[in-house]
Amino acid sequence: MKVIHLIRPIQGLVPEVEKPTSAIPFREKVLWTSCALLVYMVLSNLPLFGVQRASSSDPFYWMRVILASNRGTLMELGVSPLVTTGKFVLYHYCCT
Repeated sequence: MKVIHLIRPIQGLVPEVEKPTSAIPFREKVLWTSCALLVYMVLSNLPLFGVQRASSSDPFYWMRVILASNRGTLMELGVSPLVTTGKFVLYHYCCT
């Protein structure tokens, strides 16, 4: 039995993305890539309120060098603020 046969009953519940009807222009791809890069760079350097810059050793120093991030910035939080905001908006929307 193949894996596809096990997944087929729940396949209708999984959302899918439609294929684009036309080719996406190169300029538009560059525009969206530049916007994403700009947002990433801003969030990588935006300090968090109340976080003190410690002079202790940073175990993720080289990872921060590769990812162009600073210690105590908004990018250090990861996706948890997005998940929390999504849950809050969903709860607020469902209760109103």
